[in-house]
Amino acid sequence: MTIHKDEILNRLAARGNVAQFVSFAPDQNRSPQQTFSRLVGHEANEVFPDIEAAIEVLFNRSSAGTINIRSYLPEDPRSREFLYALTSVESACSAVKRLSLEGLHTIVNETIDVSDGGVSGVVQGDIIEFSPDDTPRCVEKPGVLSMPFDLGMALLEKVYGFRPELEGSANERTEFSIHPNACGWKGSHTLLWEHEEDVVSPAKQPIRWPNNFSRHLGDKAFGLLVADGLGFPVPSTLVIPRKLAPFSFGTATGSGEIWTRTCPFEPQPGLFTTVKGWIDPFTLLATEDPTGSAIASLLKQDAVVAAWSGAAITGQDDEIVIEGVPGEGDQLMLGLHQPAALPKEITRDVSLLHCKLSKVLGPVRIEWVHDGSQVWCVQLHVGITQSSGSVIVPGEASDWREVSASDGLEAIRNLLASLPDGCGVLVNGHVGVTSHIADLLRKKGSPARLV
Repeated sequence: MTIHKDEILNRLAARGNVAQFVSFAPDQNRSPQQTFSRLVGHEANEVFPDIEAAIEVLFNRSSAGTINIRSYLPEDPRSREFLYALTSVESACSAVKRLSLEGLHTIVNETIDVSDGGVSGVVQGDIIEFSPDDTPRCVEKPGVLSMPFDLGMALLEKVYGFRPELEGSANERTEFSIHPNACGWKGSHTLLWEHEEDVVSPAKQPIRWPNNFSRHLGDKAFGLLVADGLGFPVPSTLVIPRKLAPFSFGTATGSGEIWTRTCPFEPQPGLFTTVKGWIDPFTLLATEDPTGSAIASLLKQDAVVAAWSGAAITGQDDEIVIEGVPGEGDQLMLGLHQPAALPKEITRDVSLLHCKLSKVLGPVRIEWVHDGSQVWCVQLHVGITQSSGSVIVPGEASDWREVSASDGLEAIRNLLASLPDGCGVLVNGHVGVTSHIADLLRKKGSPARLV
């Protein structure tokens, strides 16, 4: 027996929150007759005198001041017309009556803003997938974040400050949306949209970013949030995003000092400001990203009292390349200091952290700080690099351009932007293969070597 979409909503309303709605089914004369309703201030499934009265109440209680209409056949619930953000009772009633004459069932619900900073997605088995600025159908598009249910719930709770009202059950699929402001019939932050049973649980997928949600928070913020959610040591971090309220995670380092870090939508090695101490965030954003097109958020991160600092990457053949310097590592990452010989215990601790992260996430790249007692993860990215020894990007070139590491990141960035096809880069200077200079060269993809 086919369960109608409005009956599914009725059942979902008994277990959670749903957008306010009223539904109709065509009678024998193909006139719309009310079936279910969930409207604030009214009893569940309260029956209204006529279609106009029901839809008027829905309009008056819709926070957006508009409503949507979904139409379907019971045997084919995803097959028919969808009307979005209707602005009058008359137009909505006319549409419901027209669709009913075609033998279609209809659900009229309040418009919910999917661009309010929240996310929409699907829980299926022990997998959760979601994306911002979209409907639950985002899972059918590129850029959706997929991760284990428990980790995804932990991340969402840290970001939004509440635990979503979701459950991961074997062989069940639930479409949902999460909102910073309370909404829906029950006035909570989680809305349930559809539910199916007897579905096959999907296979786990590796966590990959950049994705739409990592861009929503900023790449550095997302990577650190994943590391923290997996239980690895991350310095206490306050994230100040453009599209969300500030949120925090991590563990206090006790140093009493902080770093201010810009957090681009996607990695931009060394392009934007990172500085020890606090600086005016409004001036910083106005100066470095006045259009809001590059920087997703700012980070206030606890400083670690640095005995040693550096980076570790997964190179060719899954080899771990670890580089570092005594004290703080910002000059190493900018290519201004060359790597130093690391003490065995530092190499051991960094290697162990890198291996544990790689076991969960696959090949990773990290920036680390060791305080003499433990190693902290201060940046995390996924992916393997092609670098090995003095070869940053393998390959042969018809022509080579030489640059000096002492010229600085901006000069090298400008050279790469103007580099003709087929031309390689020779970097003169003692720079690490984990430095931002090496990151720039790998991002460009042209053959590159250290000389």
